Amino acid sequence: MTDEIRNLAPEMPPRDPRQPADFEPIPVARHLLRTARTGALGTLDPQSGAPFVTLTSVATDFDGTPVILISRLSAHTQNLLQDQRASLMLAQGGKGDPLAHPRLTLQVQAEIAGPLELPRLRDRYLRRHPKAKLYADFPDFAFFRLLPSGVHLNGGFARAFDGDAQLVLNPVGDTTAFQELEVSALDHLNGEHRDALALYATRLCGAPDAAWRASGLDPLGLDLQAGDLVARLVFDQPVVSPDQLREVLKEFAARARNT
Repeated sequence: MTDEIRNLAPEMPPRDPRQPADFEPIPVARHLLRTARTGALGTLDPQSGAPFVTLTSVATDFDGTPVILISRLSAHTQNLLQDQRASLMLAQGGKGDPLAHPRLTLQVQAEIAGPLELPRLRDRYLRRHPKAKLYADFPDFAFFRLLPSGVHLNGGFARAFDGDAQLVLNPVGDTTAFQELEVSALDHLNGEHRDALALYATRLCGAPDAAWRASGLDPLGLDLQAGDLVARLVFDQPVVSPDQLREVLKEFAARARNT
């Protein structure tokens, strides 16, 4: 992260001394944001003003902004066209008490994707949700960006965090250049390095054996997917160039083989 970007980032709120010392809310929030495939979308009914919650599939843009694909025939889309204010909750399931697992709530403003960003968002969304290709180009469907303003993370008992959404996002300067890097990297990894992807998923991310593929790249990590399974390889430092990415993935491959 450059000094310029770092200076624009909001300050972290002070840590609550009642929270466990090992609670690191930003990595947990970023993981939920990047790995969740579905979320609860809360919109506002224009007639009554009452909340209206539905389930939606989710992907992310390079900076972490959530992206959804919804039909104008649905109630939640009509709500968003009347009032852009919404909320999105992303949760991580698991065994035992569901309230013991992390969940992230974002306050957002919804906007229809513009013509310049639409191809990028469409590609990233459909790699995360391949079955959506069946209806993505129907005339009543549209891609929306959910621009976050605030976040609330509940990471379990005594693990809560409220802050500015910019703390969990990551700015991307030149999206066109990064999109070229992503397309090239995914083609290369999925075409020639499926063995390395399997090692990343199983040995570094703790995922089960499966037919893993690379489904997305952003400056903070590589997204992996096998059917409905997802995993994420988190980079130690932001990666924005082909040379950086090559070195980082080479190091991760060596680390995975020695694990």
